[in-house]
Amino acid sequence: MTNYAKTFAAKGNFKIKEHPTDIRDVIDPEFAKTELKKLRKKIAAIQDMMYAHDKYSVLICLQGMDTAGKDSLIREVFKAINVRGVLVESFKTPSEEELQHDYLWRHEIKLPEKGKFTVFNRTHYENVLVTRVHPEYLLNERIPHINDPKNLPKDFWKMRFEQINNFEKRITENGTIVMKFFLNLSKKEQKERLLSRLEEEEKNWKFSPGDLAERKLWDKYMQCYEEAIQNCSKKNAPWYIIPSDSKPVARYLVAQIIYELLVAYKDIKYPEMPPEIEEHKRKYKEQLEAE
Repeated sequence: MTNYAKTFAAKGNFKIKEHPTDIRDVIDPEFAKTELKKLRKKIAAIQDMMYAHDKYSVLICLQGMDTAGKDSLIREVFKAINVRGVLVESFKTPSEEELQHDYLWRHEIKLPEKGKFTVFNRTHYENVLVTRVHPEYLLNERIPHINDPKNLPKDFWKMRFEQINNFEKRITENGTIVMKFFLNLSKKEQKERLLSRLEEEEKNWKFSPGDLAERKLWDKYMQCYEEAIQNCSKKNAPWYIIPSDSKPVARYLVAQIIYELLVAYKDIKYPEMPPEIEEHKRKYKEQLEAE
């Protein structure tokens, strides 16, 4: 059986252009839909066990260009999990309260509790992606000694990569399982999805002229994604590069990788019944049956 986690993990000197956006010739979308139904039930069962075990949490990070399919992926992959077991956090433009803290603060306070999943729809990597493409946004953070985004310290982005790595290292050492997925969409497919937002009435609300402005910066975004993944794909918090021109295939791959990684944790088990209850279990059963 294919080890998808190994197959799609970012390796060595990662280059986006070396990774496909469409593998429908390898994985049929209809097969993917069928398998996803099975996988999400398996993931839900593991989360239930994890909740009882109460020692690990799971952080799922989703990044990708506009229209990459993050929202629908979240809906389809995690729909079988008990609502108490999974939270979705979306990170948009920082609020004034969030800007009163360092850039990782708003992500820190949304980390999952033990036993639960949290999905970051856009993540702390926005701070080395969007702010790198638009460095003028850094001025909103009011960082000491940074008054001109054109004259950042030469090691500024390297420093941020190190801060992110340290953040992820700390949380994984304390029981958070981190999985990061880059939904690798082609520019051609994005064009088709943007057109559908304009042409299909039920999708009109999704369209924003800002999508077209950001599309013009596609190459710059790809460069920033590439460097972020090169610098921040670590053994404790790897990046997975998901071909995403087909939404069913992307959802299946993400679910399969989540499942593969979680079943590797052999210590996640339902806790045993306390000895004092186990000893009198038969008596308790008799009491209930006698009612």
